[in-house]
Amino acid sequence: MERATFSKYSWIDFAFSVVGVCTFLVDWGSDVWVATELYFRGDVVWFGALVGLMVLSSVVVQTFSWFWFKYDRELQGFRNQTVGASVFFGDRVTLFCVLHVLQLGFLCRHISAIRQGFRVWWRKEEGSEYAVYLTHDLSMLRLIETFCESAPQLTLMIYVMLHTNKARTVQFVSIAASTTSIAWMVVDYHRSLRSFLPDKAKQGWCSSLIYFLWNLLLIAPRVAALALFASALSGYMAAHFLMLWSVFALWAWRQGTNFMDSVGGEWLYRATVGLIWYFSWFNVAEGQTRNRSVIYHSFITTDGVILLTTWWCYRDPVQTESYALALLIALPLIYLLGLLFKALYYCCFHPKLWRPPVRDPGLPVDQPDADVSFRVFSIQDGDLSSQLLNRRMAGHATRFYSKKGFIRNSDTTNGAESSRL
Repeated sequence: MERATFSKYSWIDFAFSVVGVCTFLVDWGSDVWVATELYFRGDVVWFGALVGLMVLSSVVVQTFSWFWFKYDRELQGFRNQTVGASVFFGDRVTLFCVLHVLQLGFLCRHISAIRQGFRVWWRKEEGSEYAVYLTHDLSMLRLIETFCESAPQLTLMIYVMLHTNKARTVQFVSIAASTTSIAWMVVDYHRSLRSFLPDKAKQGWCSSLIYFLWNLLLIAPRVAALALFASALSGYMAAHFLMLWSVFALWAWRQGTNFMDSVGGEWLYRATVGLIWYFSWFNVAEGQTRNRSVIYHSFITTDGVILLTTWWCYRDPVQTESYALALLIALPLIYLLGLLFKALYYCCFHPKLWRPPVRDPGLPVDQPDADVSFRVFSIQDGDLSSQLLNRRMAGHATRFYSKKGFIRNSDTTNGAESSRL
């Protein structure tokens, strides 16, 4: 069994943190610009929808950030290991709560990650594990923000262009910002997952490229199909979303997710997973991953066909004549290409293809082991008391890279730590 060998914070991690906060600020600025343009043009409904997405996304992200702050404070020895390592956090609970109420908690996490990363990378100070810990949390928060704001906003902007049959500069800016946000999230999230592999260096950038293409080619047709459907039958869009979101949230509950450390937090997570599934597949539980993925993609493919067929029947033939047939043919082909890239990833770039399984000496010889071995960690181990592992992202890495789960936890891990896997 492999012992813990934690990732060291590097200049690449620091660069990702800096680019991440820049992307966040640019995305926020473009949102404000688009909202202002819509308001002064008199498009009150679209203005309200855009602001609603911004507020919803911010509230959800701040809530997750606050929950995680409270959970981490309850971990044994966590406060002692991170004292003085954060700009706004530490034990200043009241200040941190106020920052989250003011919707600044996510930004403060970015600033703290950059500061801690600068101390570790440039000044060569201690605290590499905590710097990596912060970047992992930011990666997950960016994922949540992307599917709560960027993906719905991209759908809205495409709908506005289709509805008005005009393309303004501000709309192109919004679409570009949302697409960039989604693309950056994909690469950043994949890097965070890869960091839990013992031989992560063997997973080159080609793996991240394939992962990016697979997600882009699956998400883009989905967003386009939703926008096309809304352009023809906008009154039914809310009903479509609520119906599918409810089904997805219940499906997440049926899979027995155990990501958060409280009942309320877990239901927030399931509701968020339902929103993510409305646009893209996201594995949340161990076991039967392939079957659930097949069920999901079959369902989304069927739903996409229904959306495109409905749009074709109810569209304006004159207004859509120049692009209707091309989209009807291209979107299913792009989605199929995305599925092929996903199959290519699992056939050629999955870690189990280059990492031989590491067996537990205590297991019977005839008992199958995991496909990939991950780092062993227990916060209660004496020799690891000064090291940190972000169990939230470790749990997602477990479910992404394994059929049965790869992170082997020692028997001493319990309480809040084990509940996050």
